[in-house]
Amino acid sequence: MALKKHILVIPGDGIGTEVTTWGKAVLEAIGQKFGHEFTFDEALMGHAGIEATGNPLPDETLAKAKASDAILFGAIGHIKYDNDPSAKVRPEQGLLKIRKELGLYANLRPIMLFDELLDASSLKPEILKGTDILFFRELTGDVYFGEKKRSEDRNTASDLMIYSRYEVERIAIKAYEAARVRGKRLCSVDKANVLESSRLWREVVQEIAKQYPDVETEHMFIDNAAMQLVKNPKKFDVVLTANLFGDILTDEASQIAGSMGMLASASIGDGTGFFEPIHGSAHDIAGQDKANPLASILSVALMLEISFGLKEEAKLITSAIDKALKQGYRTGDIADANTDKSKILGTKAMGQKVLEYL
Repeated sequence: MALKKHILVIPGDGIGTEVTTWGKAVLEAIGQKFGHEFTFDEALMGHAGIEATGNPLPDETLAKAKASDAILFGAIGHIKYDNDPSAKVRPEQGLLKIRKELGLYANLRPIMLFDELLDASSLKPEILKGTDILFFRELTGDVYFGEKKRSEDRNTASDLMIYSRYEVERIAIKAYEAARVRGKRLCSVDKANVLESSRLWREVVQEIAKQYPDVETEHMFIDNAAMQLVKNPKKFDVVLTANLFGDILTDEASQIAGSMGMLASASIGDGTGFFEPIHGSAHDIAGQDKANPLASILSVALMLEISFGLKEEAKLITSAIDKALKQGYRTGDIADANTDKSKILGTKAMGQKVLEYL
């Protein structure tokens, strides 16, 4: 059945504009191929929002976000803020606020490997082959949102690591539902031997697990999980964890795929979904036609499947990328010494190649 959906594109900063251009182009191609009608709008966020309005999440952007069916996001950040920790207004504040305002409490990050890129990782291909992990990272609690304090003399600081039962329950249910239709295995990662918030986390997950007797549940401390992720990534199916631990583990997992330029993510709640590549704004290559657009395109595939239930369309996008890689085409970040130099493509050429294979 043909769908009609309104998509908000937020390019953000740095290479965000370059990669979202191709995510949008793929959405348009899918719409034409399957008879879906996708309409688009654009909005500012991050450094771009600060420069234009003084606000990393302008009111107009938030209003457009709430009125859309899904959001395709690029990247956020600028080097001027990295070198100025005292800056009171920062691009990242826009990202945290939109997550809160839209109730985006679950970050989904699939670690899906293409056989042609096994050598791109620093891990041995025999360790990697067959890895297929789906991370569920809680996104609106933990130390990122807890109370932050600095003493009057500025020599002592604290961040409150806080969770409520309902916050753990709602993401655990989503993770178990996903595990049920995947490999029926879920690993919950915490630090319950030290942290009281982790003890609550484990207690709640144990309760939710009783509702899913068909799913095998394992509990693992964060330090062990970080080690196992590079030692034997195939042991994981669905990984459920808190905000801070998830931030660290998913960036570590990006090395499994060989490049952050290949990894998509979805931030979801009970309304509008937010889809983005995990790479940053990469200002060092912005405007040079070097950015890898494949993660943005894979984010579109996630959007189609998760927000709109269009599994066939999502699979077609993944297959198109697979065909391009099988033909030897690479962007610079996923090329190696054996790559045919004539097949190392820029952002535009790689995006166009995926459109051809669609």
